[in-house]
Amino acid sequence: MKLVRFALSILLPPVAIFLTYGFSATLVINILLTVLGWVPGSIHAVWAIAKHEEKISQQQGTVENPPTALS
Repeated sequence: MKLVRFALSILLPPVAIFLTYGFSATLVINILLTVLGWVPGSIHAVWAIAKHEEKISQQQGTVENPPTALS
């Protein structure tokens, strides 16, 4: 699914943002940037999806490797 989101972020930026964030401020910003030009919308979509994936991977890392108590 990650590959599909990145492909859509280049082809149809608002669709990719919607699939990642749903209805949110990020979607509104992306729609406005895409109206101003396809390139700004695509750049924003790639950046926002990359940040979202980074956040998800960090959260999964903390769940899989909980900190140990130091005694």
